[in-house]
Amino acid sequence: MARPEFNYTSFDITDKDVLYEDNHLIAINKRAGDIVQVDDTGDESLDDKVKKYIAQKYNKPNGAFLGVVHRLDRPVSGVILFAKTSKALERINKMFKGREMHKTYYAVVRKRPQPEAGNLVHWLVKNPQKNVTKAHDKEVVGSSRSELNYKLVGELNGYYLIEVDPITGRPHQIRVQLSTLGTPIVGDNKYGYPRGSLRKSICLHARRLTFIHPVKNEPVEIIAPVPHDGFWEKFEGMMVGE
Repeated sequence: MARPEFNYTSFDITDKDVLYEDNHLIAINKRAGDIVQVDDTGDESLDDKVKKYIAQKYNKPNGAFLGVVHRLDRPVSGVILFAKTSKALERINKMFKGREMHKTYYAVVRKRPQPEAGNLVHWLVKNPQKNVTKAHDKEVVGSSRSELNYKLVGELNGYYLIEVDPITGRPHQIRVQLSTLGTPIVGDNKYGYPRGSLRKSICLHARRLTFIHPVKNEPVEIIAPVPHDGFWEKFEGMMVGE
């Protein structure tokens, strides 16, 4: 079951990309290859696209406020949340720091994880020049503790689907920790998979985000459909929110 390969093409945000929206928050189903904020590539960022979408939708000629709440790596797809008001941004930031936002990811690997479920704890050090994170078994100078839970949830044609619940949120955390387990994510040649993808993606998808609304004080669950690329859809029936 070969993964499709195609070059990444920029796109504008449309209604079909919006997973959740109210007066305070907006959640987008990020496509692999998009960057959340401007970097040195000069490519248009997702937050700029969402600002443009809001300004056009609500006729705001002077632009729209948008606060970046969290990030997804460029080659990762799935749900990403933004704040539309300063009040929501402040409260959501506190919730992330307090670990009150619960995220579920799915990764596809080619090697069955051993054990098939467990808890991983590492101390991570990121090299900003090379944009690579290294995992250590013990605390070292400049490291940050990183923890996640994982479990094998399905197999299809020699590919294995792993559900991941990160407890901390570190740069490249899931990618490097699964690689340390001996199961690098398909397409992630930065962390041990033998080859990369022409579509600037890896098989890691942010599937679900659950939290208590920072203003309305009511539970929110946001589910991101997997990319429709001929590959991910085969696994969707194994996921939460299916």
